[in-house]
Amino acid sequence: MSIDLLRTYYDAFNRGDAAAMLNLLTDDVVHEPSQGAVRAGKAAFADFLAHMNRCYSEQVIAPVFLTSPDGERAAAEFQLEGHYLETDGDLPPASGQTYRLRVGAFFAIVDGRIARVSNHYNLADWLAQIG
Repeated sequence: MSIDLLRTYYDAFNRGDAAAMLNLLTDDVVHEPSQGAVRAGKAAFADFLAHMNRCYSEQVIAPVFLTSPDGERAAAEFQLEGHYLETDGDLPPASGQTYRLRVGAFFAIVDGRIARVSNHYNLADWLAQIG
């Protein structure tokens, strides 16, 4: 069931277990971040996770999951609690700032694996919190 897949995905996220997350994805997974370019494939997603784990420490709090009747599409809404650890590109300098954001995530599911992840959050809110 899609809800079990998403719960497993976010449990792995909260453990910082990138390998477990990647095992839940199709080889040609598409990642559509709230900000930035679309990535395709597990290798690109793995690079993204490594970058995120270096710059941020985050936990998904109280996720709520929704699925389409056919199980091919799903969504999650949750609070994301984090610490900004290392300056990320041209974003403001990191000094361990904390933040809490509401996040929406949308998924395509193919043969029991995640084929698309689209994440959405309010960047202006994050910048205000870390500023």
